[in-house]
Amino acid sequence: MRVDIWSDVVCPFCYIGKKRLEQVAAEADVTLDIHWHSFELDPNAPVKHQQSNTERLAQKYGRTVAQMQEMERSIAELAATEGIDFQWQKANSGNSFNAHRIIHLAQNKGLGNEAEEAFFHAYMTEGLAIGEREVVVHIAERIGLSSVDVIEVLDSQQFSADVRQDEALAQQLNITGVPFFVFDQKVGLSGVQDRSVFLQALQQALQQSQVPEAASCEGEQCEIPAKS
Repeated sequence: MRVDIWSDVVCPFCYIGKKRLEQVAAEADVTLDIHWHSFELDPNAPVKHQQSNTERLAQKYGRTVAQMQEMERSIAELAATEGIDFQWQKANSGNSFNAHRIIHLAQNKGLGNEAEEAFFHAYMTEGLAIGEREVVVHIAERIGLSSVDVIEVLDSQQFSADVRQDEALAQQLNITGVPFFVFDQKVGLSGVQDRSVFLQALQQALQQSQVPEAASCEGEQCEIPAKS
């Protein structure tokens, strides 16, 4: 089954959603063909923030540092239920644009899911500075991408249009947060849902016979059909 997922590599809920969906699909004996789409939660972020991630998020959401620490502990506990070791204290958030471009490169080589997993793990568990060029190259090499190809992308504007197209489509689909899932181009699901909800979405997509007019995807390209 084709599943289109909008996410950002610095979003812990996106990682949790990925793991949960994969587990539910495995238990239901549904083979997933996942297509990842870019969504920058903070497109204006610098390469690396100077303050801790907890302090930054506390300011962003108008919370105290103590309140944000408690929220992050809760997220880490939820992540642990999906086998994710979320080391929130070490998180080094930064601009994710280059990571998204390299994920598009990886998808062109049949390694999209591996790339998404690698970037998630590097950020959530290892605390790597996801916005730094050297880190992006290192993560890409881990999944078998050529450093020459990766550096060529980073030194150019390759896949920039792909990232922007994903984000433009997200706006057209009224996607305001991630993760966002589209099952078999038929059923949309927002956020990290219970396993039963993921299973219901999979079953509903399998049962439906008509593709809605909300979006049409072929390969890595998606578009909104013109209204009559």
